Amino acid sequence: MQCILPNKIEREGNVMLTKVSTDKAPAAIGPYSQGIIAGDFLFASGQIPIDPATGDIKGSDITEQAEQVMKNVGAILTEAGTDYTKVVKTTCFLADMADFATFNAVYEKYFTEKPARSCVAVKQLPKNVLCEVEVLAYLK
Repeated sequence: MQCILPNKIEREGNVMLTKVSTDKAPAAIGPYSQGIIAGDFLFASGQIPIDPATGDIKGSDITEQAEQVMKNVGAILTEAGTDYTKVVKTTCFLADMADFATFNAVYEKYFTEKPARSCVAVKQLPKNVLCEVEVLAYLK
């Protein structure tokens, strides 16, 4: 692996990877990037409802938390030069499947093109939040 610029990495086979980072979304809380551009695609890490300005969890119910998650996802999409309409796949994690319908009401406001999606309930999410969303988006 050869480092080209601080946010660009060239791997074997000349695949250029570019790290995506913005202060308009929460900083990573572990050893990962907010997103990676590989070729014509953005692979964005899961976003939880952290307010990037304060570092605090935003909202106490699924509606408020899902809204913040979507804002965080949007900030990463924008930083990568794309938007919600070019998202081809989402993976959604819920702490409680009883929140599915309410979560969907927020989700459908943002993902109007209806990308492919997986949505699962998990035992626990980081910082005990109620939802997390990761996306794969086309850049062109």
